[in-house]
Amino acid sequence: MADIPHKPLHTDNHGVARCWWCIGDPLYLDYHDNEWGFPVADDFRLFEKICLEGFQAGLSWLTILRKRENFRRAFKKFDFFKVARFNRRSVERLLGNAGIVRHRGKIESTINNAKRAIEVVEKYGSLAAFVWQFEPRSTNRPKKIVSETRESRDFSKALKSRGWTFVGPTTIYAFMQAMGMVNDHVEGCDTHAKVEAARRAFKRPRCSRIGRRAL
Repeated sequence: MADIPHKPLHTDNHGVARCWWCIGDPLYLDYHDNEWGFPVADDFRLFEKICLEGFQAGLSWLTILRKRENFRRAFKKFDFFKVARFNRRSVERLLGNAGIVRHRGKIESTINNAKRAIEVVEKYGSLAAFVWQFEPRSTNRPKKIVSETRESRDFSKALKSRGWTFVGPTTIYAFMQAMGMVNDHVEGCDTHAKVEAARRAFKRPRCSRIGRRAL
């Protein structure tokens, strides 16, 4: 656990205040302003983020962000029904793709997790319905940077019990931050209020027993 920097906000020449971590790259700025923290209920986007957080392990998120379009092409836009059909030949093909992170374990994990995502959909009606069960009830955010929380540990444990891999509590907390399950934009950041408004308006998906056929 580390203290938030003494100056956690950066204000640009136009008077726009942002969290310190996104400064220095236009792609990162756009991600901060328009994606990070805004709530998501789309199953394929949720699956994409879980997988990319796994690929990020040992790397920076900016590295993954720069390769994201390559990942999307390689993994069929993270349609887990399609990814679940990948085979050994698919793995070897992906290992030869210089546009993504060529790590056999992470590639095989993505295929495995696609199969597990289908199982979740069949049981809960959607991946989103399962994911959003782990949204923290308290809106009080920590005054320090944390890498995991009680909710991310519970979420990670639930995924692992269902056979998911590369889903440790730190990975899952980063996923929760990005997908809007918490608002970790620094107070005073111009995007903080926008995320709060989006979270208030967001309709949380509910579990159902509809299953895959109705999706």
